This record gives sequence, structure tokens and C-alpha cells, in this order.
Amino acid sequence: MAQDSQTLHGDGISATIVAQGAELISLQDAHGFEFLWQAGPEWRRHSPVLFPIVGRLAGDHLRHRGRTYPMTQHGFARDKPFAWARKGPRSCTLVLTDDVDTRARYPFAFRLEVTYTLVRQQLDVTFDITNTGDELLPASIGAHPAFNWPLQPDQAKTDYRLIFADDEPAPIRRLKDGLLLKTPQPTPVEGNILPLSERLFDEDAVIMDQPASSSVRYAAERGPALEISWQGVRELGVWSKPGGAPFLCIEPWHGLASPVDFDGDFVDKPGLMLIAPGASRVMSYQVRLLPIANWSALSEF
Repeated sequence: MAQDSQTLHGDGISATIVAQGAELISLQDAHGFEFLWQAGPEWRRHSPVLFPIVGRLAGDHLRHRGRTYPMTQHGFARDKPFAWARKGPRSCTLVLTDDVDTRARYPFAFRLEVTYTLVRQQLDVTFDITNTGDELLPASIGAHPAFNWPLQPDQAKTDYRLIFADDEPAPIRRLKDGLLLKTPQPTPVEGNILPLSERLFDEDAVIMDQPASSSVRYAAERGPALEISWQGVRELGVWSKPGGAPFLCIEPWHGLASPVDFDGDFVDKPGLMLIAPGASRVMSYQVRLLPIANWSALSEF
């Protein structure tokens, strides 16, 4: 058990969260079956919180009012200790606020609350961003949960697919050196089904910046499965490490990496939330554990 952690227990589900990064590190069913990637050598994280950016900025720096600030990929929240605001048997809330360290990289006042709640074989995760300063707060927020792929070791990765609630005809976006390419690409989603293979991630993440769906199922023809749904989200990323790794990330985002041709003031970067002083923005997502079922049952929303 990780230090400074909280394990929540619900009906047929448990989740463990650590204060470091407010990160989910375990998601299990009633039998102890683990759905979440356990931070192996291929990638040392489980489910980081992406804030105040999603993706990269050009040159890994942020420009604001004539000054330049260092800002690494996906921001600093995933590497900061959060404070526990509340601990309960089924729910907990962690908080991060600006300090000397964050202001050296991100010159804005903020409060970020992350709440985890278990309800009936489902984990609910809510991000609540409040502008505690007196100027506009430009920010992005994103989830980055990594699930075991395959979920069961006796299955092949190619047995799995993503089944969206709606058809997804819109083109996708891709990255080059972590930055968003200008030209969209044809979607690999076939109707509402995205077949999964390692080759899908040869060009890094599949980024859906116009998703029609607000939920997706991650499933094979047999065995346990997951349904991920989201609210207050504009984009969805799907990623595994290029070259192959035993995890799949399904990532609801509000924000994107900088376009390859953008290196202006941060407040002008496409895809940001612009939060007025005293105002808040909320984004949430849910992970529902699905019992062993046949393919036809999983394919029907």
C-alpha cells in the first residue's frame, strides 16, 4: 500500500488514491481483479491528472505578459502533493492551490479539487477548477487513466476494441514531437468501433477533437470490460506507448497540445478554458466495471 493514500470501498468495487498527484493507483472489482495499469517500466504512472495544460507547449515554455515560464508536458499537478480535504469510506477530495513553486511556472492563482466517489461498480471522478485570482485564468484539465491491455493475460491485444455510443465520422488529430499537427487525418473508427492494435499508436496518440459520443466501452468478445463516460469534456485521447506496452489510456480532456505553428501568449493558445475571477469550471468522468458478458451484450448501449 502506498503511503499517504486512501482506499475507497463500494458495491463490487474498490479504488486507491494517493496524495502525490491526486493519482488513482488501483481500481479493482469485488474479487480483487485489477483493471488499472500498475506503473511498470514501460510507463511509471497509473492515472495522472493533467493540469494546467494537456500535452506540450512549444519549447516547453509558457509566455505571459512578456515573460517566459518553464512548463513541462501535461503540467505540474501530476507531480505535486495534494492536500486531503475530505476522506470517507466511499469518497475523498484532494486539493491543490497555487504556491511559490507553481507561480514560478504558471503565474496564476487557482484552486483545483479532485473528488473520487464510488457508486454501484462505478468510479466517479470530478475536477473542479476555481479562479482565486483577479485576472482571467487560462487552463486545461485532463484525465489520463491507463488500463491493462489486455485486461486478461490469456487474451491478445487485438481481441479488444473501443465501442463508442455513437458513430464517430469526424477526422482525428495527430502529434509531431508532442505538438498538434495542422492537418486532420481520416478517423480509424469504423462506424462506432475502433479496433485496437499496437500499430494504431505508431504516430503517438489518437486525438478526437470532435467526439460525437460521451461514452465508450473497452471490451473483448469475452471477459471483463469497462465503460468510460464523461461530462464537460471537448476532446478524447486514446494512447499507448509507441512500440508496444501492456496498457491502454482512454483520456477525457478539455485542452490540447499547442499547434506546431503556435508560440504566442499562453492566453491565446487554442483549446483553453478561460475562467473569470471567482468563477469555476467542472469536468468529470466515470469508469464503470462491466461483468463478464458476451460481445453482443457489450456492443449494445
